[in-house]
Amino acid sequence: MPANPPAEPSKEPSFDAVWAVADRIPGWLTREQARLLYDHALALAPGATMLEIGSHQGRSTVVLAEVARRRNTSLVAVDPFVEGRLFGGLTTKEKFEAHLKQLGLRDRVELVEEYSTALRPTWHRELDLLYIDGKHDFWTVSDDLRWAAHLPRHGRVLIHDCFSSIGVTLGILARVLPGRQLTYLSRTGSMAVFERGRPSMRDRLRILGEVPWWCRNVVIKVLLRARLRGVARALGHDSPYDPY
Repeated sequence: MPANPPAEPSKEPSFDAVWAVADRIPGWLTREQARLLYDHALALAPGATMLEIGSHQGRSTVVLAEVARRRNTSLVAVDPFVEGRLFGGLTTKEKFEAHLKQLGLRDRVELVEEYSTALRPTWHRELDLLYIDGKHDFWTVSDDLRWAAHLPRHGRVLIHDCFSSIGVTLGILARVLPGRQLTYLSRTGSMAVFERGRPSMRDRLRILGEVPWWCRNVVIKVLLRARLRGVARALGHDSPYDPY
């Protein structure tokens, strides 16, 4: 994959049109983060394969699937849709399916209703883009990072809630910071971009440079749960929701 996604060809769906649809679906993906997904998906060659871990109701899935339809690429969505208040279970799956069908995108998405950690050991297909937004605990994130082994050199990994979620960030600090497989490139809000390739010391220092921002986000989350929104605003967070 090229270092910078190419300019959007006129025959491709405009991002504004894609976002207008995706933004109607509940979720935590911001417009800027959706643009990041869109650009990286658009940069792939026809026949490429994208894998999304964690689909929820399909907010990010729609962005990737719309590009996949126009670019003739493949999208695999992995989500167990487990029961429970936090995840929504079968009700969430029904909404996911409905959103894709309404947009005529269901046939563009290969849904694998399984835990990413259970699927990974049996996976043998090559990937060209990996998007991680699954369970945010340290152990799951640590395992999800191993999916990067299926990417080519310079293949991209996008991770949501990076340097925002405690579990996700601890996974990055423990597995990526001392590792030799992924290089940290940048972030848009809490959406971080990594590239498969051996990192330099400067690359590792960029990860450490995000620790203060992560600590600030953790403090904001505590303040929001303590209903101290005024203090959170003083720290620059003017929203009732967690920083994404």
